[in-house]
Amino acid sequence: MNIPMIMTPGPTYIHEDVRRAMAKEITNPDLDMNFFEFYKETCEKFKNVFQTKNDVLILSGEGILGLEASCASLIEPNDKILCLDNGIFGHSFADFAKIYGAEVTFYQSDYRKEINIEELEKFLQNNHDFKVATLVHCETPSGITNPVHLICPILKKYGIISVVDSVSAFGGEEVKVDEWKMDVVITGSQKCLSAAPGLTIIAISDDGWNKILNRSVPIAGFYCNLGIWKNWYENKAFPYTPPISDIFGLREAIERLILDKDVLKRHEKVANATRESIRNSGLELYPFSGYSNTVTSVLVPDNIIFNELFNLIIKDSNVMIAGAFDVLENKVFRIGHMGENCREEKVYIALKALDAALRNLNFKLNAEIHKEFVNLL
Repeated sequence: MNIPMIMTPGPTYIHEDVRRAMAKEITNPDLDMNFFEFYKETCEKFKNVFQTKNDVLILSGEGILGLEASCASLIEPNDKILCLDNGIFGHSFADFAKIYGAEVTFYQSDYRKEINIEELEKFLQNNHDFKVATLVHCETPSGITNPVHLICPILKKYGIISVVDSVSAFGGEEVKVDEWKMDVVITGSQKCLSAAPGLTIIAISDDGWNKILNRSVPIAGFYCNLGIWKNWYENKAFPYTPPISDIFGLREAIERLILDKDVLKRHEKVANATRESIRNSGLELYPFSGYSNTVTSVLVPDNIIFNELFNLIIKDSNVMIAGAFDVLENKVFRIGHMGENCREEKVYIALKALDAALRNLNFKLNAEIHKEFVNLL
């Protein structure tokens, strides 16, 4: 099997150190007291990056598990939930809330811009009777980062529990859980962390735990019940057998991230150069503002079919970029520059492949994208 260079917004390339860590001999994680310590120490390392004193858990399931488990654990039937909707993921967060009986109100804003904090505050002044608000840090399909550092404190002011999808932002964008008054923050292993897909990492505040543990109606289900994790360490009991090899790899990935002191600056630098090189070549970015440092979303040019572009880049350059789905299907293509993919040489190769494919499809570029990228670094 010929594996392409994946320059998608997750999964990302896995460093050899992480792959080797996953190959370590396993133990019985339910019985080995050393593994309980290893798991706890790994959670403590994540606290360092989340910048929080709150509890952090590692769950066996891709990032979607964290989104659904948060809704399952916090929401009771007929609870009023606010869904901050300025993108595909923001909108679809409501699907999880509805599963558990929520009465959902959408706060909708421009899908091509970050959430406007002044407009949101005006809305909340007269509409704040909500138990929980769901929001997305990085709207991956549209390449937008929302100002969660401003949104979450406003929600907290009105006593609303914030549930933040930071799956595509954590590790590439700054996160300050405690300072920004974030209640539940979710990320995944396969994005900026550059570990194997399959793990959710979730931080839960005291206010979040209070809602989870003091419900009138029991939580429906088991696997999505965050309450079963409370006091796991004190009781030396996991709710289910942890995926030990994945956690070995995750530990190596978070240690690599912590040692990379310039990781956020690198993401910003590479993202800026990618966007400007795209613009200078004559292509149009999808977002108007609020640009993400982990993924760039570009409008598919007129007279170009995305699948033809996608297949040509793989065939000629063995590079994989991403399209989108839902309302953006066939309208944008995306280049992921997150985690181990946020390296100048990799982005250069991806942009060179894109440049060649567009020219083969007779699209007239104003400049060579990859050369523009180098000049902008």
